[in-house]
Amino acid sequence: MTIFTGHFRQRVFLKHSLLQFLGLFCVCCFLIISCGRSTSVNSPNSNTDASRVTIGTTLKIRTIDPADAYETLSAQLFYNLGDRLYAYQSGSTKLIPQLATALPKISDDGLTYTIPIRQGVSFHDGTVFNAAAMVFSLDRFIKNSGRPSFLLGDLVDSVKATGDYELTIKLKKPFAAFTSLLTFPNLCAISPKVYEIGDGKFKPDTFVGTGPYQLTKYGSDSLKLDVFDKYWGEKPANPGVNLQLLSSPVNLFNSFRTGAVDVAYLSLDPEQIRNLEKGAKEEKWHAIASQSNTVSYMVLNQKSKPLDQLEVRQAIALMIDRPLMNERVLLGQALPLYSLVPTTFSELYQPVFKDKYGDANFAKAKELLTKAGFSPTNPAKVEIWYPTGSGRRALVAQLLKALAKRHLEGLLQIEIQTVESATLYKDIEKGVYQSVLVDWYADFFDADNYIQPFLECTKASVTGGCEKGASQGQGSFFYSEKANQLIDKERQEINRKKRQEIFAQLQTILADEVPYIPLWQDRDYTFSQKTVTGVILEPTQSFLFSPIRKQ
Repeated sequence: MTIFTGHFRQRVFLKHSLLQFLGLFCVCCFLIISCGRSTSVNSPNSNTDASRVTIGTTLKIRTIDPADAYETLSAQLFYNLGDRLYAYQSGSTKLIPQLATALPKISDDGLTYTIPIRQGVSFHDGTVFNAAAMVFSLDRFIKNSGRPSFLLGDLVDSVKATGDYELTIKLKKPFAAFTSLLTFPNLCAISPKVYEIGDGKFKPDTFVGTGPYQLTKYGSDSLKLDVFDKYWGEKPANPGVNLQLLSSPVNLFNSFRTGAVDVAYLSLDPEQIRNLEKGAKEEKWHAIASQSNTVSYMVLNQKSKPLDQLEVRQAIALMIDRPLMNERVLLGQALPLYSLVPTTFSELYQPVFKDKYGDANFAKAKELLTKAGFSPTNPAKVEIWYPTGSGRRALVAQLLKALAKRHLEGLLQIEIQTVESATLYKDIEKGVYQSVLVDWYADFFDADNYIQPFLECTKASVTGGCEKGASQGQGSFFYSEKANQLIDKERQEINRKKRQEIFAQLQTILADEVPYIPLWQDRDYTFSQKTVTGVILEPTQSFLFSPIRKQ
C-alpha cells in the first residue's frame, strides 16, 4: 500500500547567539540563497503541486472504461473526466443541458428524441466533438456488451446523427425518465480515435473524454487528474486532483488525521465518522454531511428453502428492528428505511414495510413461523451473506442473529457467512446465496431505478421463478406479472400524479411478497482539511472535484 504524503521541504534552523551572529552571517546567507535556488530549479511547479487536491477513498476500481464500468468510484470519475448530454444543476435536481444545448424535443408517441449538440468542444486528445462522436459513444456503450449496456440496450432502437450537431435517438418503447437516464455518468462522450466498437473490446486503464479533467496516471493505488486546458466550460478551482485508493477505513481515517489526504471520501466506519465529527466541532477540520440516495437492503432468495415460503420471508421482515439497528450499529448516521424507494423522492416514497410489519414484531413473527411448520426442534435455517470487509454489514448480520436467538424461541436460526464482493456479485444471480446484505447506488435520479432493477422479470416459470431479468440479477428470483405490467405502465406514464399512484402499487407488492427487505438509507459523510473549501455533496450523489480549492 502506498499512501501519498505530499511534498515536504527541509527547513534548516540555525541556532546562534549574538556573539556568533557576525561569524555565521555569511553562512546563513549562503544557505538561504542555496535553498532558494534549489526550490526554483528542482521544483519549478512547487506552488502548483501544493495547490493540488489529494482525495482519499476506500472505494475500489475495476475499470475506467465507461462501456464496462459499473462501480461507485468509476461513476464519480466519469462525472469529472467526462461530459454527458444532460446533467443536474449544482445543488438541485433540475435537469440542464451539458453536451446538449437544450432539452430534447420528444415526438408525440414518446419514441423519438431530437437533441441539439454543443459546438466548440474538444476531446482530451484534440479530436473535435460533434453529433457523430456522440453516436459513436452511445453505440459503443450498447454494442460492446459491458456490464451496464442493458441500460440503453433494452430501450434504444437507434442512435443517429441527423446533422453535424443534431442527434436523434429512437426508442423501442416509450420511457418517461429517458432524459434522466441520459445523465448516467457512463453515457459520456469518448474519443472515436481512441476507442473501438466490438463485443468486449474495452480499455480498462484509459479514459479520453471532454471533461474538465484529463487522466494522466492510472495505477492500482492512485490516479492523477490534471485540468484540461481546452475545456469548453468553467475551469476547475484547483490545478488537479490526486486520488488515493486506500485499502481500509482505518488507513483512510489515519491518512486524513495525519494530513496525508486533503479530503476523506467514502467509506469510513460509524465510530470513525463520530470521531471525525467531534474533531470538526473542535474546528480541527470540516465535516460535510448529506442525505444519500443509497439504500441498504436484504435480498431474500425465493428459490431457496425455507425462503420459498412467504411466511418465513414475512417473519424476517417482522423481526427487523431498524431504530435499534440505527442506534447500535449505525450510530444514528442513517435513516431507517421502509421501502426500496428512498425518502429523497418524497412524493413517491411509501413506508410500506412500516405500515405492514413495523419493527421488532416478534410475536407476529413467531406466529407465522409456527404456521409455516417450524418449531424449536425443526427451526427455519437461514444463511445471511455479506461482502467481506463491510464492517457495518458484519454488525448488522450479528444483530439480526442475536434478535432471532433472543426473541424467536428457536423457531429461526441464522448463520452468518461472508464472501469477497467480486465473487458475491458474480454468483448472486446464480442463486448461490439464501439471503444477502447489500446496497444500491442508483444509475440515474428517478424512482424507476429503485423499482425496475428489483422487481422486473422478462422470463419466468411457476416452479423456477425468474429465469431472466432484473430480479434474477439481484438474486431474489422474484416474479410477478402484475409488477411487470405496472413497471411497463409507469415507464410510459408522463402524468406526475398517475405515475405516483403506480409507484404506490408497486411498493405495496414489494411489501406483500417480500423479495427484499429495506433496512436503511445512508447519510454520506465527507471530511476536508481546514485549508480546503468547495467540497459539496450533490443531491444526486455526484461528487464534483471542480469547486474544490486548497488554500
